Amino acid sequence: MQKKLILALFLAFGFLSINQGFAQESSGRPIVFQIKGPNFAVSKISFSLTVLAKTERGKIDSAFTGPVHFKGLWVETDGVISPMALSPLFKNGRIIIKNAVLAHSGSQLIQISSPSGKAEYSLRVIPGILTILPPLLAIIFALIFRQVVLSLFSGIWLGAIFIYNYNILTGYLKTLDIYIVGSLVDHSNASIIIFSLCLGGMVGIISKAGGTAGIVKAISRFAKNARGGQLAAWAMGLFIFFDDYANTLIVGNTMRPFTDKLKISREKLSYIVDSTAAPVVSVAIISTWIGFQVGLIQAAFQSMGIQKDAYFVFLQTIPYSYYSWITIFFVFFVALLLRDFGPMYKAEKRSFQTGKVLSDRAQPMADTESFEILGDDSQIPLRWYNAVIPIVALILATFIGMYFSGLQTLGKSASAAHFGEIIGNANSFASLLWGTITATLIAALLAISQKILNLQKVFNAWLGGLKSMVLAMVILVLAWAIGKICTDLHTADYVIEATRGLFSPRILPAVTFVIAAFISFSTGTSWATMAILTPIVIPIAYKMTLAAQFGADLSHTILLGTIGAVLSGSIFGDHCSPISDTTIMSSMASAADHIDHVRTQLPYALVVAGIALIFGYIPAGYDLHPLIAIPGAILVTVLFLFLFGKRIDQDSPDGEPSG
Repeated sequence: MQKKLILALFLAFGFLSINQGFAQESSGRPIVFQIKGPNFAVSKISFSLTVLAKTERGKIDSAFTGPVHFKGLWVETDGVISPMALSPLFKNGRIIIKNAVLAHSGSQLIQISSPSGKAEYSLRVIPGILTILPPLLAIIFALIFRQVVLSLFSGIWLGAIFIYNYNILTGYLKTLDIYIVGSLVDHSNASIIIFSLCLGGMVGIISKAGGTAGIVKAISRFAKNARGGQLAAWAMGLFIFFDDYANTLIVGNTMRPFTDKLKISREKLSYIVDSTAAPVVSVAIISTWIGFQVGLIQAAFQSMGIQKDAYFVFLQTIPYSYYSWITIFFVFFVALLLRDFGPMYKAEKRSFQTGKVLSDRAQPMADTESFEILGDDSQIPLRWYNAVIPIVALILATFIGMYFSGLQTLGKSASAAHFGEIIGNANSFASLLWGTITATLIAALLAISQKILNLQKVFNAWLGGLKSMVLAMVILVLAWAIGKICTDLHTADYVIEATRGLFSPRILPAVTFVIAAFISFSTGTSWATMAILTPIVIPIAYKMTLAAQFGADLSHTILLGTIGAVLSGSIFGDHCSPISDTTIMSSMASAADHIDHVRTQLPYALVVAGIALIFGYIPAGYDLHPLIAIPGAILVTVLFLFLFGKRIDQDSPDGEPSG
């Protein structure tokens, strides 16, 4: 028995010794490195790279902590690009390099090595200049060929070719199944499409029921000329201040029959609609934009470790939205003085002299035949409230929906939130959808209860309104797709990189305005531009003024001016871009030719932007207060209209211009 016990202990000790030796051997066994990164990179634009340390069996070796040597990889630190030699230590079997950079285009080989193993990673790098070609191609084609759908598709296809290894066929296929279909899959985009279609259906019902004609008849008692019609459209744009999409679609669809009757061109209507949508919403203290903007500002402050009330800072930046303020007043004076210039003057002259609210070559963004209601022999009563009640219901239901969805988003913190914060955290897309469906039901009930239309005619009118929006929805989907292309190609990052280090703190607001405008123009989206620039320019403004040892007041003014420049510059670029969703929606709601809208609006936007830059953002770097800058800028706009604007004398039978 004693011998057996000694034998058992000997075997157990031997087994433990062998097992311990195996463990020591396994801990020193070779490591298999795996590098994970993007499918491609843009030269001089940072990207993220992950290195995994794995065992030979393919499992992550979380015990591995040593560094590895890199060859062929560069990193960016505080704007300086330098080669990376030795990596940081692995944590849990991996390292993540978020600021990796490759300075040269073409196929680049990244190598890593250590005593435990080695690995290689080949990455295709495209030249940065290629990233701006897809949106520029779409813009140029749209302006030359006047075919928005073809132009947008061409830009998306070109971008997909760059992304998928310059393969034309693969780029074509990915354009269809990744980017176009992907735009439809997005929840917010789908909400906008359904909202827009349903709004078109609502307009179809109130038009067939005589509601829009009733509005025209009622308003015509007070506004019997072009001045009154344009001022009425401007005032309605101010009234719907809480959301730019709702503003655009409601004002355009409601005012179009009235402005047509007054021989106001569709180009002018779409300009008024577009220029009183985002500018008004952007300076409102309560709107669907606030939560987004405040969130961006708060994130930037947190990244710098600064304790500031982001909402209060946002309120302080409102006076510095020079382009938005000047645009609102510019539209007012254009309508009041009836002075136009450039292509808009020609459009207004054509409309007044011939009654053609659209040019002969125009391809309107909406099928207005679905909205054209009644002939002279129609027996349908023209009751204005059949349109006003659904529109008011739409506004109220949307606003109520925003309030309650904001409460739901905030949860337990809602009890301490102020009204603006609640609205700012609302789900605007869902609220707009709720409001539209509610208003549509009310419009249908009004028509049926008054025996103006039966149920079948209401349904047919609703379908007709939906059909009128199909072309616009196609263009909107393509606009979203090219926006995704620009994101994947890092278009905005390239623009920022190309302009880095070219300005001083005093001209930072002005430079920010120009960069934001160019990014928004190229990508067609103001929100994406704000999301990209805000986290970058706020730290720049804070650090540059600190390094320049500016006083606290001047530093704060430059910070506010820079934030305001991001917002205003984004809207300016959005106004100029034919691939912008809100510009497209303005053409759609006004049933205008989209290229004619862009072509006639562009000179007006450029004039306002120039005035905002010279009298607003440049002086902001020298501590000029907005209460001085904005009145001065408004005075300049009036002088400009008197000097360069022409007035069509409506008392003259041939409509000759007067000074």
